[in-house]
Amino acid sequence: MLEFDFMRRSLLVGLMIAIIIPMIGVIMVNRKTSMIGDALSHSSLAGIGFGLIIGINPIWTSLLVCILASFAIELIRSKFKNYGDMATALVMSTGIGIAAILSDYTPGGTTFESFMFGSIATVSREDVIIVGIIFIIVSLISFYFYYALLYNSINPTMARLAGVKINTINNIFTFITAVTVAISSKTVGALMITSLMTIPVALSLLLARSYKSTYKLSLIFSVIFTMIGISASYYIGIKPGGAIVLVGIGFLIIVSIILAIKNNLIKNKHSK
Repeated sequence: MLEFDFMRRSLLVGLMIAIIIPMIGVIMVNRKTSMIGDALSHSSLAGIGFGLIIGINPIWTSLLVCILASFAIELIRSKFKNYGDMATALVMSTGIGIAAILSDYTPGGTTFESFMFGSIATVSREDVIIVGIIFIIVSLISFYFYYALLYNSINPTMARLAGVKINTINNIFTFITAVTVAISSKTVGALMITSLMTIPVALSLLLARSYKSTYKLSLIFSVIFTMIGISASYYIGIKPGGAIVLVGIGFLIIVSIILAIKNNLIKNKHSK
């Protein structure tokens, strides 16, 4: 597997994406805004369609569309504070609508489909460089603003009283979410990104006892799921995005069953 250049590129890009996606996912789960990732991933398809039609790397146009879509969501959410879900639905619907129309004009349906479900064969050297730059930016921002993002996701009011610049932090998080979603479509698949954002976090919440341990475990699980999924994609010939998601779901089910059995044993032991 590693003797092929495209597999080395796919594994490297997959590793970087697997690290930064849960950084976003943990915050989103805390903020109860996981569906924003879904809206952005669907909107990224519109950007991918534009890129394919005009003949440039779709990651660039996906980046632009995702950034515009993410700030559009925040703008609508600020205008309709009691209807936050509406903003997500509006942007997602717009993105899906545009993507559906553009898909008829893209040169080759297979190429467009590879961005929907991920592909290990289409990752180029340019993609590795773009993802590498975004990886460094998102990682540095996430670690530098770790506590500000944490406080803001748990209790924005208390964060403001503690001196956190809420608007600035929200804008920073909106930006890194957009770029992370945009660069993930080629390997993970646009329709699978939200799953990778939430499944490792959900599994970590079952096992962790603190935010920090949840954060760390999410990164570890995400890397494991992604590496197994990409490897399975190569050996079995299935879409990497689907493989990654199913591996994660499998882990989640197994751990849930083990914990349920453990809790029942403890409960029965105490009842005797």
